[in-house]
Amino acid sequence: MKAYPFKLHLQYFADEKTEKATPKKRQDTRKKGQVAKSNDVNTAIILLFVFLCFWFFGSYFGETLTNLMKHTFQTYLLETVNEPFIETLFIELLFQAALTFSPIMLIAMIAGVFASYIQVGPLFAPEALKMKISKLNPIQGAKRIFSVRAIVELVKSLLKISFAGITVFTIIWFSLEDVMLLSQKSVMEGFGLIAQLTALLGISVAILLLILSVPDYIYQKYDHEKQIKMSKKDIKDEHKNMEGDPRIKSKRKQKQMEMAMQRMMQEVPKADVVITNPTHFAVALRYDESVSDAPIVIAKGVDLIAQKIKGIASEHDVITVENKPLARALYHQAEIGDQVPEALFKSVAEVLAYVYRLKNKQVN
Repeated sequence: MKAYPFKLHLQYFADEKTEKATPKKRQDTRKKGQVAKSNDVNTAIILLFVFLCFWFFGSYFGETLTNLMKHTFQTYLLETVNEPFIETLFIELLFQAALTFSPIMLIAMIAGVFASYIQVGPLFAPEALKMKISKLNPIQGAKRIFSVRAIVELVKSLLKISFAGITVFTIIWFSLEDVMLLSQKSVMEGFGLIAQLTALLGISVAILLLILSVPDYIYQKYDHEKQIKMSKKDIKDEHKNMEGDPRIKSKRKQKQMEMAMQRMMQEVPKADVVITNPTHFAVALRYDESVSDAPIVIAKGVDLIAQKIKGIASEHDVITVENKPLARALYHQAEIGDQVPEALFKSVAEVLAYVYRLKNKQVN
């Protein structure tokens, strides 16, 4: 009975998410569209780009709208109002509006993509667009409303509204004299002043929001890291799943074989002799009496691997001896790193004696 509460405590600590997310967990959450991203950064950059566009190209937009209004009052007011006329008027005004404001929409779209890119990099997560019934759960919705995250968002909104209000008030206060004289200006001059003041307000608020979005991005990154934390049990389960994945096993086995093959080929130049079939088998032997009592098999292979062993041996002047029965017997009876079987001592000794005589002749 006393052990039961201890097990409960042990299970609690095992399930507690205290470990940093593994690379696989990060990759999986990224595929689902769960990344550290601040919407304030997107909003601020979009506003900044759009109002900069107004600032630099405001005269073009003003001139376009003025010409549209002149054309409307000078032409359309003289037309007979009927159904075909209303249809034509609607289509033409819609086309002119699209032509005028499409550059702004394009800039806003580019700014939004740029803002997302600098935060999360290239990412396409269609899974994030899927509808989830769990999001319609009123209980979960109530939990989100009264969560710590919701309180943080409320504080952020109040701060943004306060700072933006102070910024707008300050700019209007210093421009109050020009605003009060609007009644004495022409329509075009008044329109230009209001447009300039609006662009200035927009740029100022956008810069302010961009500054405020930096701590928000840091918080979002911290909150994301907290959300994707794993328990020790999660890490163990993930490791087990990865170990059990046939594709991962196959890749690991292939990698191990490649590394073993590479190490084996690196040993071939150190061989005393390579005994061949000659086309199907090749076995490389090295004899160092200070290391072992008998020659050691340092490389062996069939077909393509055998040809590769012979090629490396030829490049490094390792003597190759053709002995079909011995090559086949060595290949089947000895593994890499093993000594030559005792039953083959005599045959191998004859080959090595021949090799040593050949080397002595070459030296002399």
